[in-house]
Amino acid sequence: MKKLAILIFFFGITSNGFCQLQSRYFEAVDSLQHIHKRKTIVFIHTDWCQYCQKMKATTFKNQEITQSLNSDFYFVDFNAEDKRDIKFNNQTFKYQPSGNNVGVHELALQLGTMNGQMVYPVLCVLNESYEIVLQYNNYLNPKDFKLLLEKLKE
Repeated sequence: MKKLAILIFFFGITSNGFCQLQSRYFEAVDSLQHIHKRKTIVFIHTDWCQYCQKMKATTFKNQEITQSLNSDFYFVDFNAEDKRDIKFNNQTFKYQPSGNNVGVHELALQLGTMNGQMVYPVLCVLNESYEIVLQYNNYLNPKDFKLLLEKLKE
């Protein structure tokens, strides 16, 4: 009986207390939109961007944010320097090299460019028809990100 109680306690914590953020590929979002329409939140980042890494370590580790992103949105964690071809919204997007092992993905440029420039991190929100409804290029702490998610749910 004691072992059963410990198992129930352990599985209760792991299923509720340590919820993982479900990041999707663009190709999966295309398929999922046919089943259930939702807004898509794209987090565009690079490995070298300190504010991007800070958001990953704080904002996207927040339990309330993780639960909201998993239940109400499709979330795409997108490295702007990804070199694979991406098929999304009936188009193929490619990595564009700009020097020796340096470049940016076409899709990152399309979704993240604001006022003619790309500044990381970028949050891009797409409606169910893949139209950009919001772009934000700055670090967002958990408190501000929660407010943003609440507004997007309305």
